[in-house]
Amino acid sequence: MMAVEPQAQYNTSYMMSEEHQYMSPEDEWDRDLLLDPAWEKQQRKTFTAWCNSHLRKAGTQIENIEDDFRNGLKLMLLLEVISGERLPKPDKGKMRFHKIANVNKALDFICSKGVKLVSIGAEEIVDGNTKMTLGMIWTIILRFAIQDISVEETSAKEGLLLWCQRKTAPYRNVNVQNFHISWKDGLALCALIHRHRPDLIDYSKLRKDDPIGNLNTAFEVAEKYLDIPKMLDAEDIVNTPKPDEKAIMTYVSCFYHAFAGAEQAETAANRICKVLAVNQENEKLMEEYEKLASELLEWIRKTIPWLENRMAEQQMKAMQQKLEDFRDYRRIHKPPRVQEKCQLEINFNTLQTKLRLSNRPAFMPSEGKMVSDIANAWKGLEQVEKGYEEWLLTEIRRLERLDHLAEKFKQKCSLHQSWTSGKEELLSMKDYESASLMEIRALMRKHEAFESDLAAHQDRVEQIAAIAQELNELDYHDASSVNARCQGICDQWDNLGTLTQKRRDSLERVEKLWETIDQLYLEFAKRAAPFNNWMDGAMEDLQDMFIVHSTEEIHSLITAHDQFKATLPEADKERMATMGIQSEIVKIAQTYGIKLSGVNPYTNLSPQDITNKWEAVKHLVPLRDQMLQEEVARQQANERLRRQFAAQANIIGPWIQTKMEEIGHVSVDIAGSLEEQMNNLKQYEQNIINYKCNIDKLEGDHQLSQESLIFDNKHTNYTMEHIRVGWEQLLTTIARTINEVENQILTRDAKGISQEQLNEFRASFNHFDRKRNGMMDPDDFRACLISMGYDLGEVEFARIMTLVDSNNTGVVTFQAFIDFMTRETAETDTADQVMASFKILASDKAYITVDELRRELPAEQAEYCISRMTRYIRPADQVQP
Repeated sequence: MMAVEPQAQYNTSYMMSEEHQYMSPEDEWDRDLLLDPAWEKQQRKTFTAWCNSHLRKAGTQIENIEDDFRNGLKLMLLLEVISGERLPKPDKGKMRFHKIANVNKALDFICSKGVKLVSIGAEEIVDGNTKMTLGMIWTIILRFAIQDISVEETSAKEGLLLWCQRKTAPYRNVNVQNFHISWKDGLALCALIHRHRPDLIDYSKLRKDDPIGNLNTAFEVAEKYLDIPKMLDAEDIVNTPKPDEKAIMTYVSCFYHAFAGAEQAETAANRICKVLAVNQENEKLMEEYEKLASELLEWIRKTIPWLENRMAEQQMKAMQQKLEDFRDYRRIHKPPRVQEKCQLEINFNTLQTKLRLSNRPAFMPSEGKMVSDIANAWKGLEQVEKGYEEWLLTEIRRLERLDHLAEKFKQKCSLHQSWTSGKEELLSMKDYESASLMEIRALMRKHEAFESDLAAHQDRVEQIAAIAQELNELDYHDASSVNARCQGICDQWDNLGTLTQKRRDSLERVEKLWETIDQLYLEFAKRAAPFNNWMDGAMEDLQDMFIVHSTEEIHSLITAHDQFKATLPEADKERMATMGIQSEIVKIAQTYGIKLSGVNPYTNLSPQDITNKWEAVKHLVPLRDQMLQEEVARQQANERLRRQFAAQANIIGPWIQTKMEEIGHVSVDIAGSLEEQMNNLKQYEQNIINYKCNIDKLEGDHQLSQESLIFDNKHTNYTMEHIRVGWEQLLTTIARTINEVENQILTRDAKGISQEQLNEFRASFNHFDRKRNGMMDPDDFRACLISMGYDLGEVEFARIMTLVDSNNTGVVTFQAFIDFMTRETAETDTADQVMASFKILASDKAYITVDELRRELPAEQAEYCISRMTRYIRPADQVQP
């Protein structure tokens, strides 16, 4: 055969990497297997067809594989065609040493590509050694046709097998496990063709019991439509127990290269599916945010007017029901809304992170539904809520005081009116006009005693007026009746004063006519009247109602009562002295035989009256003792409630503060991975959730205190409101911190940064975070960048600041810092990549049809993509990417 100069014109479009070890020991040439004549025949035919498929590009071919490569010229030409590189100029002589030199140049070129040629020498090729020639061609096929086939980082052979398995997996009667008997029935080859070109073969009509027909169908279709020459004979494959593996691999590799474009389209389709899935997920998050924000704002809008209603009830029971409704709101209705608000912020941050990681525009909620709008509305709710609770407690105290004053007013009015009953008629009597001297004197002394009694009652009238004034000042609901009764008493008191003065004047006019008077009766009356009034006052005080709020106040009343009891011996002396006057009267009457009428003309008080009232006073003293001791027990019980609440609050308050600080430490701790930080935060969150029972118990103690009308507690600085606010802040802080770490994990995974890089970023950020608040000032951020090797000018730094602080907040967050550090190296789906993917699916057309989208993409993503893209009216059924 005529030698061909290896100067054919073809493109050298790429260069292969040098020194690449592509062939593992099991792939080396197995010379013993070539002793099988059937395998040698298959390899000879396959390798010859494979070589000709490349040599025809240079306008030549071979007919006998062991003879046509003996002079080395076509061998060098084959290597130049398949490698795209120039080999050294061949020797043109026809002597043996010229041929050996040319073959050596070809073998040296093969070795330069990292191929080990074991026991294959130029002399054997020149001598036409079939085994060595086939081994050399197989080595070339491995290096230039199969080496670069790799699926999921497998070897070339495994990669080609895995590719075949994936492509034929959906087809019945096909199970590719190797490169020999798995291909004998021809169905695997037909499945490969149908998978990529379903228009060339009707797979449903193929039968497993017709291997010859299946193989010939595959060979003919491949040669006619795919430009893959027929390299095998169907009869040789079917009639051989185990077809030659290398021949099958060589033929199948041609299908792989023929369908490489389809693989590219599949990759493009996967990228588009990924982008569409991200868009769908982001839109779902946006809809959820809008819905949750609307519901939360609507709840706040409806709740605020209820809390702003300050219309007080007139009855204590109604106000206590308002307080109970408010407790239900704080304990039952508000906590779920706190969780919704926190979840809303978390969803918003997560959505913004996902949009930023996929190079999508930031999400802008509807007007009035920004996170800041919700925070402002929530702040307004809490301000109104605090004022409402203070108002409720103030109103309850006011009503309690009013009830006490109203009852006290009624009691004092009743006592006073009982005393004044008949006094006006008595003062208006004209009995002195017909009285005797003794009777006149008696009337005069009796009137003096009445004046003393009247003066003693002045304080009671003033107390009644003072209580009425206080009821008016506290806006008592029945103030009109109080004022009317008070006015009646005052008018009556003024009238009594006028009548008293008139009667005195009358008695004094006639007093000069009467000179004799019984001094003893007079003395008795004078001493008995104030003593009787004192006993009346004592009885009134002993029966007086009281209200206290602390043990100190009740002990003060006990002290006052003890002081009163200390005066009883002196009062008893006064009683004995008064009763002694009566005894002296009786003694004088007996001594001088005076017949007594038994009635003291100067007073209505009899010795028996004094004795009865004194016994009544002595009876009321122990009753008062009992009442005070019962109140002491009640106040002691209240004190126990205060101490019980304080004991828990003084533990829970610092516990909440400690957990807040621990969470802060975890969020800035760079030790360990983000997953470890997440686990720590989840443990903290679980511990916090488990601690909720302590808050509930404290709520129960707080309710008991308020039911007992306990409104102050000197044993603790923590109120229930402090604990509630701290607890809500703790729940919000742990949720936000977990969300921040989740976003960092999203950023790390999306940006492809390692845990060590993330720890380095965190260490640098924490070093320049002077205030330890998770944010850097611009000056600190500049210093941080310089410390990391950035050479910053004013213009460059200004550009960077627009990236990390797009809202001009004046600070740089850790998330923004990480985004900047990984922005330029991130592997994201850019708009150009997505458009390029659409062009691949559209076969470089300016449009893509609906059918093409539905064929290349999964059904859900295809319909979503079609609904989001512009549809042309003409031509029909075409979609512009």
